[in-house]
Amino acid sequence: MRVIGLCRFSYPALGGFKRMHDSVEEREAYLYQPERMDLRFNHFETLTLPSIAAQRDPRFTFLIVIGPRMPKPYLDRLHDITAPVKQIRIVEMEPVKHRYAMQAAIKAELGEDTEESLQFRLDDDDAVGVNFVRAIRRLAGRSAPMRQPWQNMVFEFSSGFEAALSPEGIRLREVQIPFLACGLAALFKPGAKKTIMNYGHHKLHETMPTLIDPGMPMYIRAVHGDNDSNASNRKDKPAPATPAQLDLLRAKFNVDEAHVKSVFGGQAVLRDTA
Repeated sequence: MRVIGLCRFSYPALGGFKRMHDSVEEREAYLYQPERMDLRFNHFETLTLPSIAAQRDPRFTFLIVIGPRMPKPYLDRLHDITAPVKQIRIVEMEPVKHRYAMQAAIKAELGEDTEESLQFRLDDDDAVGVNFVRAIRRLAGRSAPMRQPWQNMVFEFSSGFEAALSPEGIRLREVQIPFLACGLAALFKPGAKKTIMNYGHHKLHETMPTLIDPGMPMYIRAVHGDNDSNASNRKDKPAPATPAQLDLLRAKFNVDEAHVKSVFGGQAVLRDTA
């Protein structure tokens, strides 16, 4: 069974963002602003990358989709920090419609597509538990008899954290939110025309049977001023992480507060000031 994850990293898609632009050039200018790129790299280096690098089941591929005109300093930085993680592949794609581009990246990775695949998606400021790949494989195996007549199935973890990162450290809020992009994977039979990127993650349960595990926290979702969602607008703000929570983040996500303070310290970033 193949396991394939996908992350778009400042990819200038046609659509796919709530912030709209009149041309590809305007979108690229927005995406590659130095302050914004610092913010994205800071979160990627302290959340996404550590959690992917520490997966206890190494049998997966993680695609990072970028545009062909990412400025060289950022392109070099991305290649340098991801080089030690053999599961990561950086994929350059011309700007096209968002879902088509992401679908094409996954289908190219699947190749002849002769076996079932588990597919998941992450934003570049999210993290998954270090047991995520192992857990979705286990759920897929245990559910095999039940899902035999179905073309697809979703495995969803509804418990996790929202986190605000800064030079002062990590602020957390425990959450249980169904069908976040960062908390699920979808299974596809060989030769399926569609991929996980052809569906809105919040509507997957409307088209596929779904198995939900509400128990173990399995994702961290960043909250900051450059969120494309409205997560940073909630009235209940994250609170300073407790020592027990920091221990859990290190053990379950490979996310370390000292690393966060080091990366974010002294850098100008767009932070939520509410």
